[in-house]
Amino acid sequence: MLDDISRALVVVAHPDDIDFGSAGTVATLTDKGVTVTYLLVTDGDAGGFDRSYDNRGMAELRRAEQTAAAKHVGVSDLRFLGYPDGRVEPSLELRRDISRVIRQVRPDVVITSTPERNYQRIGASHPDHRAVGGATLDAVYPDARNPYAFPELADEGLEAWTVREVWLNGAPTPDHFVDVTANFDRKIAALRAHESQTSHITDLEGFIRGWLTANAARAGLPEGALAEAFLRVVTT
Repeated sequence: MLDDISRALVVVAHPDDIDFGSAGTVATLTDKGVTVTYLLVTDGDAGGFDRSYDNRGMAELRRAEQTAAAKHVGVSDLRFLGYPDGRVEPSLELRRDISRVIRQVRPDVVITSTPERNYQRIGASHPDHRAVGGATLDAVYPDARNPYAFPELADEGLEAWTVREVWLNGAPTPDHFVDVTANFDRKIAALRAHESQTSHITDLEGFIRGWLTANAARAGLPEGALAEAFLRVVTT
């Protein structure tokens, strides 16, 4: 399922969301020559534990952390929309801004957060995650493919684009699994780059390994395998 992908766009709310949810998948894609772009809706200015930073200082720190993390998995194209952390809503403005990047990047696949609340994994259900997931799905269908939606984008020279499928991270009922065993170390390196968010986790590697092992077992992969999990939404 990865072999016919040329371009992928990952849309998330905060720096580190990509690396917790799909850094192994991103590394697998870039290893295959896929061009991957990151779109971050906020700078993560309300995150972290060191309150010696003001919001702007935290935003600058987290942008730098995400840029460093991206290098570990082969991504150099990062875009930030600058919405306020903790206050994201699935607005028409956000849909337009995501649609703009979809039309610019023209991805085969979009990876984003599920808009569903997951009662088994409450961390995946941050309001910003759900808002970004919902706005991204709306941007994929119908906005980005509809030449009459957001005419200002056409005025910018951005033609309509149809994304083939969306992979939702954090969904309660995943049905698509990517074997990331070979790229586990790169995922951990990417997560460690988010020092402001992960330095307090005593056994980060063990925590992530347990999570990915459970995904692999659910997928029926061999013992010792590690997997990231998504709900796959075909949009064509």
